[in-house]
Amino acid sequence: MKTVRSLLHGEIIRAVAFVAFGFLALFLFFDLVDELQNLARLASQGYKLQHALLFVALKTPTHLYELLPISVLIGCIFVMARLAQSSEFTILRTGGLEPLKALGTLLQLGVFFVLVTFLMGDYAAPWADRQGVLIKAQFQGNLTVGQTGAWLKERQESRHFAVNVRSFDGISQMQNVRIHEFNEDGQLLAITTAPKAQIEPNAWRLQQAEQKSILPIDGQKTLQYRSVTLATLVWPTEISGDMVAAAVLSPDHMRTWELFKYVRHLSSNNQNAQRYEIEFWRKVFYPLSCLVMLVMALPFAYLHFRSGQIAGHVFAGVLAGISFSLLNNVFSFAGILQNWQPWLTAAAPALIYSAISLLGFWWMVLRQ
Repeated sequence: MKTVRSLLHGEIIRAVAFVAFGFLALFLFFDLVDELQNLARLASQGYKLQHALLFVALKTPTHLYELLPISVLIGCIFVMARLAQSSEFTILRTGGLEPLKALGTLLQLGVFFVLVTFLMGDYAAPWADRQGVLIKAQFQGNLTVGQTGAWLKERQESRHFAVNVRSFDGISQMQNVRIHEFNEDGQLLAITTAPKAQIEPNAWRLQQAEQKSILPIDGQKTLQYRSVTLATLVWPTEISGDMVAAAVLSPDHMRTWELFKYVRHLSSNNQNAQRYEIEFWRKVFYPLSCLVMLVMALPFAYLHFRSGQIAGHVFAGVLAGISFSLLNNVFSFAGILQNWQPWLTAAAPALIYSAISLLGFWWMVLRQ
């Protein structure tokens, strides 16, 4: 059994690597063509060809994360179909490779692909995306959203804060920051503005901060206005750089743990977190889709092929992978519109395709 496992695993890994490399080369080529337009637009700011090539190269982990499940499907279908066409899989079955053992062997390999996908999506891709953002920020300015920037809320004991960030470099540097402070009754207590700010652990360091506050005089109802300018002001907060990035950018490339913390932050401040909950559960279930792809590919080993039929079945696998990706996106948008349970919205496509694949596998085995 060890020899059979080594044979199947080796063939599938080589096929998946080849497919992933082919898709990756195609995607990077398209990225480079798009980036050449930015090269001409930003040439006056010092943006050169080496910057464009580095920016495109930093998209590699993100593309691999997106392409791994469909690459696993196509590579495994090709291997299973080729083994069936050459009757090698029939020989393996004669030698004792029962259907459940074959399924178990593929799922063991699937754990490896799940781990690789998780590491790509949670570590390599976020880091590479941040580095790419830093490169672009040097030449075209910081990231912005809308005309008013990004808005965040936070509650600290009896005080509420509404924070506005006009632009962000994707790492720690912010520009044009405004912090509005309210009491429990919703009365405005202070407004702090700063042209520049830096995110530190559990705090923001505001540069040239101007603090305008309304304070009662000696505990009476009479209010006094006060304006103070400080060279540096440290504001304690739990709003991290990832939370600001999530407000400015799409949450697709955030780490799973950072998404979880951001969802908790939104919920604790009575904000709608459904979009981010769905994205969090998608991040949890997405690596597991590699297991679904392997289960979908296994029935192809039990088909009887004639010469030249492999290409058609590989094409069918491509269509199945594309439809799985489309269903993921459809469920995501439908879940937001229909207010479905986030975990069910994220898991439903994988459950549907797993059920279809297992039924197809059972039918193919039963038919033998």
